[in-house]
Formats: sequence, C-alpha cells, structure tokens
Amino acid sequence: MQDTECVAFLQWALPKLHMRWAGFRKIRRRVCKRVTRRLKSLGLLNVFAYRTYLETHPEEWARLDEVCWIPISRFYRDRAIFDFLAGTAFPSIAQAALAKGSRCIRAWSAGCCAGEEPYTLMLLWQLSLQSRFPDVKLEVLATDIDASQLDRAAEACYPFGSLRDLPAPWIELAFEAREGRFCLRTEYRTGVRFQQLEIRMKLPDGLFDLVLCRNLAFTYFDDALQAGISKALQERIVPRGVMVLGRHEALPAGTVGFREIARNLHVYCSHCS
Repeated sequence: MQDTECVAFLQWALPKLHMRWAGFRKIRRRVCKRVTRRLKSLGLLNVFAYRTYLETHPEEWARLDEVCWIPISRFYRDRAIFDFLAGTAFPSIAQAALAKGSRCIRAWSAGCCAGEEPYTLMLLWQLSLQSRFPDVKLEVLATDIDASQLDRAAEACYPFGSLRDLPAPWIELAFEAREGRFCLRTEYRTGVRFQQLEIRMKLPDGLFDLVLCRNLAFTYFDDALQAGISKALQERIVPRGVMVLGRHEALPAGTVGFREIARNLHVYCSHCS
C-alpha cells in the first residue's frame, strides 16, 4: 500500500472513530502495516475496497479501531517526568496523605501498555521514596484497552531495550534474567493491579492522588472527546492531586480546575489555588 493511499484512508476513517489524524502522523507507517494485514485477512485488494467494506459492514469499525492502536512504552520513559515525581510530586502527595490520616497513595496509569509505566512508578516509590515515608504504601491501578498487552504486563518479562532508561543499579536489584529477557521480581509487582478498560467509555471507580494519562487521550482523541475526558479525569483526582500528560500534550483550551506545576513537563495540580 502506498503511503499516500493509507494517509488519505486514515484521514477519512479516524474522525469517524473520534480520533485525530495529527496524533497518528508520526506512527502512520506502523498503523498502515496493520491495516494492510487486515485487508489481506479480509481478501480485499486495497483501501478503496476497505472503505466500501466498512460502509456495508458497520461491525468492522470496532476491528479497525483495534488495528489503529500501536503500543509504545518503556520503563522510565521521559526521565525528567519521573525525576519530578520523585523529587517534588510524590513527596508532596505523601505528606498530604499523612496530614489527612491516610497511609495509602492511589495512582492510576491510563493506557499502561505492557506495564512499563506502572511498574516504573512502583520501582520509583520503593527504591527512592519508601524509606522517607515508611508508613505510606503505594497502590497502582494500571488500565489498558488491549488484553494482550495486559497479559504481557502480568508476566512482567521484557527485552533489555525496554529497560534501557532505568538506572543500572535498579535493573540489577529489581530484575532477574530469564532466557534473554528481564523479569521483574515479585516484590516490585506487589501493589500494582491491572484492569482492561476503555477510557472512552468509562473511567475506573474511586479517587486517585496521582493520574498518569500520557500519550493517549490528548494525542489521539478528537477535541470533543478530549474535553469530556479532561472533565471526567478531574472528577477522579483528589483536591491537590497530580495529573501527568505526555511531553507533547496539553489540556484542551478552556479546561478549568487544573494548574500547571511543571510547565515544560505538562504536570498539573487539580483544584490548586
């Protein structure tokens, strides 16, 4: 399939899925490869035939939606964000929890892929902060739309490339080598729970002190969906809780209730004066 044909197809199809082309531009080749495989499985010659197929088989839109999701993640991705969490956000959250008599911090990793982000949070807490706050525990809910990614997360074994941004002592301490992969030790998985969830349909129950919604809603979704999700996210974050977006993301214009506390990192405080 030629790039121009696939681009034209995605520019036509993505808005119908409430997604925006700008978010997929850099990863389009990977998406196009998956679309091509889907065409072959259906016995279709080209994207023009696929458009006709979609128009006559409405159930296929759900399958196309799955095809468009490209999991991209690794441990400690965007180091500056996790350094900010360790040095500023987590201590503030922990102190606030203790001040109100709580001994638990609840975090949510939305779009967790194969578990790299939520496990990074747990490693960060246990190896950098637990000794400062021995009476506080971290609980992480990690959600993703893709069941196969969640299966990988439950296994918690990764190629070395997924770990390359982690401090070397952490790798030695927290992982064990098994048949060419690196598997996270059990004690660093404790406290991380995985759930299959479609963020466009619902959000998890309860309130969170920290929410990471990086490189997901505010990259791929259209403006109307982003506005709805930003409002829903605010309802899931405790007052003075923290929300982290991707380095190249921002909240929709007109969003209220969030104050940016690390401008270059797109980290926000909820209901802060």
